Amino acid sequence: MRRHACTFCRVGLWRSSDEVERQKYIMDYEKIKLAAQGYEKDMTAFLRDLVRIPGESCGEKGHIDRIAQEMRKVGFDRVDIDPMGNVLGYMGEPGAGADAAAGPASIGKPLIAFDAHIDTVGIGNRKNWEFDPYEGFESDTEIGGRGTSDQLGGIVSAVYGAKIMKDLGLTDGRFRVLVVGSVQEEDCDGLCWQYIINEDKIRPDFVVSTEPTDGGIYRGQRGRMEIRVEVEGISCHGSAPERGDNAIYKMADILQDIRALNDNDINGDTQKIIGLVKMLDSAYNKEWEEARFLGRGTVTTSEIFFTSPSRCAVADSCAISLDRRMTAGETWESCLEEIRALPHVRKYGAKVIMYEYARPSYTGLTYPIECYFPTWVIPKDHPVTQAMEAAYRGLYGEPRTDKWTFSTNGVSIMGRNHIPCIGFGPGKEAQAHAPNERTWKADLVTCAAVYAALPGNYVK
Repeated sequence: MRRHACTFCRVGLWRSSDEVERQKYIMDYEKIKLAAQGYEKDMTAFLRDLVRIPGESCGEKGHIDRIAQEMRKVGFDRVDIDPMGNVLGYMGEPGAGADAAAGPASIGKPLIAFDAHIDTVGIGNRKNWEFDPYEGFESDTEIGGRGTSDQLGGIVSAVYGAKIMKDLGLTDGRFRVLVVGSVQEEDCDGLCWQYIINEDKIRPDFVVSTEPTDGGIYRGQRGRMEIRVEVEGISCHGSAPERGDNAIYKMADILQDIRALNDNDINGDTQKIIGLVKMLDSAYNKEWEEARFLGRGTVTTSEIFFTSPSRCAVADSCAISLDRRMTAGETWESCLEEIRALPHVRKYGAKVIMYEYARPSYTGLTYPIECYFPTWVIPKDHPVTQAMEAAYRGLYGEPRTDKWTFSTNGVSIMGRNHIPCIGFGPGKEAQAHAPNERTWKADLVTCAAVYAALPGNYVK
């Protein structure tokens, strides 16, 4: 055995000749950190350009065109825009369509994807902003503007993370990288990836969601559903309400049942768990450990509608929308049946259905889907989790591993399609959808470096 220090090794290593091939891939983390720091100004300029282009859901063309331009400028091997309008940039030997769908068994190289949704919400009440949300601002440490944390910063770091891989020769033919700027997430999370997987026929080995993670590594989130409850009544003149059947009063009873379903904990008389908290108990849920990690499910009323002949009449129908957050072990069937089983839903024969989303993308393509966004969680000992933690540890020390409060495209990637997904992205969750939104330049740099280091920690 002999002591060897190769060009791209962090330290010299004692190794035998049969280890040479493997050991030459050990990364110089300091070199990656310096490369990422060197691109801070480029990333800042790119992000500020994106902020200046309004890009709400179904109106993202300006964002997509600007991202494609940056991908080509920094040297991506291939840049496509699919029929839905998602931008797909490949680094390493390019591949797409059926070739990518065939997977590493046929092409011999894992495909590792980085996803960033590039649509934003609106600005809300302009009076709540201290600066122009579309001009934004820049300080020594921060970048302000709509979408900076949620989540245009993610595409910026992913594009430059891939560039660092190419600059430093980190791919070296062992894997391919796909950076996706996805559309319509704010309207319907996961829809874009349903299209990418099922219609573009692209199925990566795993996906990194670049949604903001407050500096941590996130391995899951609660799911959600959008549920509608409808009840009918009979109208009559408001001067004699007893002649009719007021649908709003019926719904008032149903609303109390829904509130109790969310709030109830344990029945004091029977010690029986009667609310949604039951899913944290091993007696009710075989996935209780991950449910405790993600947090209990919730249900709340988000909208209410009615019909009535006039303000002088009894309402003849009433409907509500429910936001149902789901933890591990819950399914769309179990959640719908839970509402259908409520006492006043049964008494009044209320109709319980799931909403459907069918809004055209900016390209004009409509891709209908149920408003069901499954819970997902990747195990703490999964190879993808371990690879992400190793990449972070090699660059910045011991990581913090946690979960999201809100929902992401992971609902489709892993929730519906069982492709491993993990989260690490610049910015903070609390900045999402908030006035005076901002992100941090240091986050852009950190994430670009971790993205560059991740594939080499996964592909041994």
